[in-house]
Amino acid sequence: MSNDEVHFRVMRLLQEHPQLTQRELARHLGVSLGKANYCLKALTEKGFVKAENFRRSDNKLAYAYLLTPVGIEEKARVTVAFLRRKMQEFEALKTEIEGLQTMADEEGRIRPSTARSEP
Repeated sequence: MSNDEVHFRVMRLLQEHPQLTQRELARHLGVSLGKANYCLKALTEKGFVKAENFRRSDNKLAYAYLLTPVGIEEKARVTVAFLRRKMQEFEALKTEIEGLQTMADEEGRIRPSTARSEP
């Protein structure tokens, strides 16, 4: 996963669940705790995320990670770029599948979607 993709996923998760701990965030993302910490720090330094202590928390180390207005704008920009990249990947994969189906047809094989299972 690229840093941009991790940043996108972090911002998306934080917008939905600002109370996530860094450990929970890392688990949701499938990255190490260090990587989650690094991403949060980078997003905070860029002004996209701010950490606020829970005022009424018994655990004084508990934070809510909130997207700033600039962070919300950045998330929208990154979402569009992420979507564009995934659509390009989808089109490339679709083209590759079509090519493989054509090759299989030329070799006299049946397309997987029309193949019948034999008893």
